Amino acid sequence: MTDRDTSRTLAHPGAGEIRLEGVLHALSDPVRLSIVFDLAASSDDLACSYFDLPVTKSTTTHHFRVLRESGVVRQAYRGTTKLNALRRDDLDALFPGLLDSVLASAAAEAARLAA
Repeated sequence: MTDRDTSRTLAHPGAGEIRLEGVLHALSDPVRLSIVFDLAASSDDLACSYFDLPVTKSTTTHHFRVLRESGVVRQAYRGTTKLNALRRDDLDALFPGLLDSVLASAAAEAARLAA
């Protein structure tokens, strides 16, 4: 690995470092929840540019950082693209049913508000 590659490695908490309060905080924001919803619906890692968010680029960066630092997503560079993946296995092992419950509740709320 070159020095350039090393500088582009992002820090992630280990599975044992993920805390419920951090995950709940990350999922409490509507923008971050929409990111997680899209990641959960995709079988592929998604680039940051995939998401059409109603915030500035710097605020988008903040939201992805909160998700990464809380352990909700894993980010990795592929060339100049930062890819995002939901850490479903870790979250399901640590907090069984939490992610599915939050996503189902968010979908139900969205349907209720659209009606």
